[in-house]
Amino acid sequence: MVGEYVCTLSEELLQRAKEEINEVPERRADDIEHIRDWLKHQPHITARLDDWTILRFLRGCKFSLQRTKEKLDMFYTCKTLCPEWYKNRDPQDKKIRAILELGLVLPLPRVNEHQRTIVLCRPGHRDPASTSINDMARTVFTIFDVLLDEDETAWVTGLEVLLDTAELNFQHAAQMTPSVVKKATTIMQEGYPMRPKGLHYINTPAAFDTVFNIFKSFMKEKMRKRVHIHGTDMESLYRHVPKSVLPVEYGGTNGTIEEITKYWIERLDARRDWLLEDEKYVVDESKRPGKAKTSAELFGLEGSFRKLNVD
Repeated sequence: MVGEYVCTLSEELLQRAKEEINEVPERRADDIEHIRDWLKHQPHITARLDDWTILRFLRGCKFSLQRTKEKLDMFYTCKTLCPEWYKNRDPQDKKIRAILELGLVLPLPRVNEHQRTIVLCRPGHRDPASTSINDMARTVFTIFDVLLDEDETAWVTGLEVLLDTAELNFQHAAQMTPSVVKKATTIMQEGYPMRPKGLHYINTPAAFDTVFNIFKSFMKEKMRKRVHIHGTDMESLYRHVPKSVLPVEYGGTNGTIEEITKYWIERLDARRDWLLEDEKYVVDESKRPGKAKTSAELFGLEGSFRKLNVD
């Protein structure tokens, strides 16, 4: 068995997995083996073949074998066609380190097993004059990939993003071009087998609408319905995300920003070898059966706004 899976879920979460994502423990190994065998027969994909990686995709696709195959293909395709975000993901790289130390993206410590995974994002704490949007995206996906590899509970309970847009200014907004936003939303929605349950915005400044309207234009309808804009009303946020989950700086009791930042730098350092090795898992479009995929096809803007006007 390649990287045999050992379940860490409680009986209660296993029951929830049965009900919400169609997971049948007795069939799990067969489903994993089916996908592994399929991957081995794809001439264009070099994929991780361990149980856990395959199981994550099965869970994210509610154990639909066909959907899992499509998602795996798209995940490795996105990685390959977006090298500026997926190459050189060394946590000790100076540019990545500088962004990590700012604590821009912080998955919050889990308070209990039923809690959804909450990822706090603070994009306005970055100086757009000295850091590029590509370096930020590279860092974000580095943290994100380690989180999803380590947090088994998230695949059952789902994930919510809390975006603190304080200090976001028009320089930040200028870097969030439609092409960058299209790329980010395509990768997140099409490439990752996530279970997004909510997107919360707080401390929204004047520049917010400019950026958000671009993001919203590329969101699937299902995700648009899960967007909550709280402004500066923290009581509104607490109705969705309790204080026990939040850092001290946000009126919570779940550690400080400094402590959580330090924790994630240590986690990424510990996973450095895994991150560096991850670069070899890609697709080779010259070997893809049928028509090769291109960056323009996947991330291009042609037709996007025309489609929007009809929606």
